[in-house]
Amino acid sequence: MSGHLVRGVRVPTPLEPDGGALLDVLVSGGRIAAVEQAGTLAAPGGADDVLEGDGRLLLPGFVDAHVHGEAAVFDPDVQRAMLRQGVTTIVVGQDGIGFAPTPHDDAFAYSTEYFRAINGEHPTFRGGSVAALRATWAGLPVTVETLVPHGTLRHAVLGTADRPASPDETARMVALLETALDDGAVGLSTGLEYVPAAYATEDELVALARVCASRHVPHVSHMRGYEERAPRAFGELVRIARASGVATHVSHFHGPADVLTGLVDGAAAEGVDVTFDSYPYLRGSSILSMVALPTWLPIADPDRTVALLRDAAVRERLRTEHFPSLADLWGRVTMANVPGDLRWTEGMALVDVAARLGLAPQDTAVELLVATRLQAGCVFAQPPTNSPESVRTLANHRAHLAGSDAIYAGGRPHPRGWGAFARFAAEHVVAAGDWTWADAVDHLSARAARRFSLAGRGTVSVGARADLVLVDPSRVRDRATYEAPRTLADGIDDVLVRGRAVLRDGELVAPVPATDRTKELG
Repeated sequence: MSGHLVRGVRVPTPLEPDGGALLDVLVSGGRIAAVEQAGTLAAPGGADDVLEGDGRLLLPGFVDAHVHGEAAVFDPDVQRAMLRQGVTTIVVGQDGIGFAPTPHDDAFAYSTEYFRAINGEHPTFRGGSVAALRATWAGLPVTVETLVPHGTLRHAVLGTADRPASPDETARMVALLETALDDGAVGLSTGLEYVPAAYATEDELVALARVCASRHVPHVSHMRGYEERAPRAFGELVRIARASGVATHVSHFHGPADVLTGLVDGAAAEGVDVTFDSYPYLRGSSILSMVALPTWLPIADPDRTVALLRDAAVRERLRTEHFPSLADLWGRVTMANVPGDLRWTEGMALVDVAARLGLAPQDTAVELLVATRLQAGCVFAQPPTNSPESVRTLANHRAHLAGSDAIYAGGRPHPRGWGAFARFAAEHVVAAGDWTWADAVDHLSARAARRFSLAGRGTVSVGARADLVLVDPSRVRDRATYEAPRTLADGIDDVLVRGRAVLRDGELVAPVPATDRTKELG
C-alpha cells in the first residue's frame, strides 16, 4: 500500500475542539505513521503522494451505524454519496434481515425477497456464510461491517413458523450465530416488528444475546414498537440485557424525547449498557407492507401474501379489523420505490395515487402491494411527537450515535442516504453550535467505533487506521431533498480509506482490482 502525506490540516481534539495549529499527517501501510507540526514531515514519494489540506479539518472517517447498503454499496453513485458525507464504514445486516448466514436456498430466498425493496439485490452473492458475504465487499472504497440478522437465523431453522422455538431449534440458531461471529460479524440484529422475528420469545432472544455478551458484541434492535409503544418495547430489551449481560443498541430511535431519554437514562442508571442511533429527519422510510399490513398476514412470503390479498374475505377482514387503526397514516405516506407498471406513482402521496386510481387509500395500498409483489417502498411522516426539538434532543444525548437508516432503491428514496451525516454536521456544528467539531467526531465516528469494536477507527492518532476525511467547515451541508433525494452533499472532497485515496476533488478514485480485494479484509 502506498503512503501519503496529508499536509496543512487542523485536527479537532477535546483540548482544541475546533482544531488548533496546522499539522501534517503521514500515512503508511494503511495506518497513521506520524502526526507532527506542519512542515516537519517529508512526503513518502513524489508529488502524487501529497494531499494538500489547505487548512481544512482532518477527521476520522465517519461510521454509519445503521444503513441498508449491503447491495447498494457496489453502485459507484452510492459510494460517492457516502464518501461525500465522510462515511467510510457502514454497518449492515440491520433489522434482523440480511443476506447471511443463509445455509440453504429457502433461507436466502426469504432474506432477499422480503427485504428486496430495502436491502436491494446483491450482484454476486447467492447465499452462504458471513465469511463468504464479507469477501464480496473486500476492496470497495467504503468498508462494510455486518451484523448477524436474527430473522435470517430464525428462518433458516424454523422457516416462517409463528410459534416459539424449541430448545433444539434455539440451539441451532445459537450455533449459526457463533459461526457468523467467528466469521467476523460485529453483533446481532433483531427486527421484532418483522416476521418471523416477531414470533420470537424472550427466552429465544436471551439465548442468542448470551452468545453476544460472551463475545463482547452488541444486540442491535428494531424494537417491537416506537412512539407510544416505545416504553413497553424498550422494557423488553432491558429485560434481555439483564438476563444475558449483553450491551444493547436501539435502532433509529424516534418519538417524544423526554420519554425516550428517560428510558435510556433509567436503564443506564441500573447498569445496562445502552446506546441508540437516530437520523436528523422527521420522515421515515420502509417497505409499504410493514407500514400497512398486520403480522397475521405472512408478509415474509410474498407469493402467499399476494394470493391472500386477492381474496375478498381477507380484504374485508383488513377493512374491518386492521385499516381503521391506520386512518391517520394514509395522508403521511409518499411512494418511494414502485417497480413495474405503477412506477409512475414514485414521488406521489398515497392519497393522490388513490385519487388517480379512483380508490380509497387503504385499497390503493393493497393494489400497490399486489402489483409489486410486496416490493413497494415508501417514505412517511412520523407522528407529531417526533418533532424537530425531539430530534435535536436525541442527537445531543450522550448515548447517541449517528445512523442514516438509508435505503437506496427506487426513483424517489428518502434523502437521508445522501445527506444525513452532512446534515448532522451542518445543523449541530455550523448552525446551532451545540456540537464542537470534536463532538461531531464523537457522534459521527468514535462512538460507533467503540460500540462495534472497530479497532483503530474513530480517531486521528498514530497507529490508527488511516480512514481520513478532509472537511471544509465553511461549505459542509446536505443538499438532498425529498423532491431531489439523490443530490450529493457539499464540503467533503477528499477521503482516504485504509490509507488509499478513494475520493479526490469530490470524485471517486479508480477502485482496487477485484483480484486484490481479498487483501483488504480485516
